[in-house]
Amino acid sequence: MADTIPISLQSSAAGKSSGKGWKDQKTPTVRSQQSEGHKTKWQERMNKTKKDLAVKKLQQELRQEKEDERRRKREITKERRLAAEEKKRLEEDKAKMGTRKAERLRRKAGRTKKINH
Repeated sequence: MADTIPISLQSSAAGKSSGKGWKDQKTPTVRSQQSEGHKTKWQERMNKTKKDLAVKKLQQELRQEKEDERRRKREITKERRLAAEEKKRLEEDKAKMGTRKAERLRRKAGRTKKINH
């Protein structure tokens, strides 16, 4: 019996294993289909993130400039329209005043709409 090799018992409370292979396995999970984040190094991911943030910031600035230019053009057009309306209103008031003054002068002269139009 000296030629027999002793059987090593795995450590457990009762000195025996559970018989469930998935319980005995204490190795890290092997990932056959890893995501990009697991494959690349930390510094590479950080560099990519910085580059993406810089691109987004540039796009935002360009978008903001475009919007500001559009808003500025809209304000100029609005000011022009208001100025034109004001000028037209003043001309109409001036014409109205002219006709009213002419009416007053006619009345002073003794003429009315009915007699001398």
